[in-house]
Amino acid sequence: MAEILVLDDVEDAAVLIKKILEKKGHRVMVFTDEDLALRHVREGNPVDLAILDLKLRKMEGTEVLAELKKYLPAVRAIIMTGYPTVETASQALNLGAAAYCVKPIDKTELEDKVAEVLAEM
Repeated sequence: MAEILVLDDVEDAAVLIKKILEKKGHRVMVFTDEDLALRHVREGNPVDLAILDLKLRKMEGTEVLAELKKYLPAVRAIIMTGYPTVETASQALNLGAAAYCVKPIDKTELEDKVAEVLAEM
């Protein structure tokens, strides 16, 4: 199964994603702070998939994705947002996100998108 990093400034949302994905056998690390998530990657911890909220406290999820790609060029990402627009979806996909999810997260949609993205690896 996959090593998944979840970054959301709302801890309850991140924990919910963790619970959903751990039931599918994935190892999930949850972060609510961009700096801690990036440090985790810089320290050499493996990450196959990053699930990133678009609106964070200090950075945009797309900025975090750009930083992650410096250390893990092959990392796959799903960007989540509670404020979906064509522009944000396009921006996320252009910056290398493999998928885009609208919050609140639907369990089945999340499971399906994670399976699709991981299958492309």
